[in-house]
Amino acid sequence: MDILGIAQVGLNQAQGQVEKTAQRIAGVGALSQVPGDSVSLSDDMVSLMTGKNQFEADLGLAKTADEMTKQTLNLLA
Repeated sequence: MDILGIAQVGLNQAQGQVEKTAQRIAGVGALSQVPGDSVSLSDDMVSLMTGKNQFEADLGLAKTADEMTKQTLNLLA
């Protein structure tokens, strides 16, 4: 797998994590009021921030791979 492929997988995983957490937060109290059924907002905020940081890191990886490709093409041209 190439560098951009690895970055894409990471971006997809980060997006999935953020979407899952956002759905869990949005669904609080919407479907049922089961006693003891609660959401830890601090855990969810950590999950959102982790997803954001992972997304930014993978985006940086993709940008670096793009720059490396450009430099390689410039050397070969």
